[in-house]
Amino acid sequence: MESVPQLDRVFLELGPFTIYWYGVIIGAGAMLGLWLAVRESQRRGLDKEIFIDLVLWAIPIAIISARLYYVLFKLDYYVENPSEILAIWNGGLAIHGGLIGAIITAIIFAKKRGLSFWKLADIGAPSIILGQAIGRWGNFMNQEAHGGEVTREFLEGLYLPEFIVNQMYINGAYYHPTFLYESLWSFAGFAILMLLRKANLRRGELFLTYVIYYSLGRFFIEGLRTDSLMLTEMLRVAQVISIGLILLAIALLIYRRVKGYSDIRYLDNK
Repeated sequence: MESVPQLDRVFLELGPFTIYWYGVIIGAGAMLGLWLAVRESQRRGLDKEIFIDLVLWAIPIAIISARLYYVLFKLDYYVENPSEILAIWNGGLAIHGGLIGAIITAIIFAKKRGLSFWKLADIGAPSIILGQAIGRWGNFMNQEAHGGEVTREFLEGLYLPEFIVNQMYINGAYYHPTFLYESLWSFAGFAILMLLRKANLRRGELFLTYVIYYSLGRFFIEGLRTDSLMLTEMLRVAQVISIGLILLAIALLIYRRVKGYSDIRYLDNK
């Protein structure tokens, strides 16, 4: 087995406490996304505290639901290893599970505050996909969310920095950096959504565009991964969920237009 220099997944050790890069990177993505949403919410006529209040509920619930989602689809393993259920520093936070928890929280929060969920969702959409783009680098540090086996020459042919190539050397083999593919797809999606803000779309359509865009990329990238949660031997959970989300988002786009629920535009401060 060749010797390849790799990055340490530990960010900091303080006595008995260990802080991992995984958590630091995901936290950084969430904080940057929050800053972006707070700035935009003020432009859209909302109190700057709205998204801070929302995130105080949404982030803990999203982490719990992301972990619960992951554990439920790998229940056989966690029944035999219950001590691992809370070990989120080893990975195992499912994005789809986190989104489900965050969206339900946002719907309830908006109703309690007398706000439009769709307005909040539109403002938050770029922040969500930016957080996902950054968060995937936590998977990189954990050497997870990778694809099938490849050669070092293949990775070098992608003109990747050496530190990425080296980090893709896992247990004696090199693997597809699918974390990177999804991160780049999400960064591109962030740029698209930021441009679409200026297009003054109908209310709700910026968020639904995010759902369609992210799900489309996730469907294809998931097909390359080797650690997918599986429904059956052939069906990957994330691919089934992605198709369902695309169809649901398109149906909501049409329904809201037909019913006149999306007549207000994004740039209308109502």
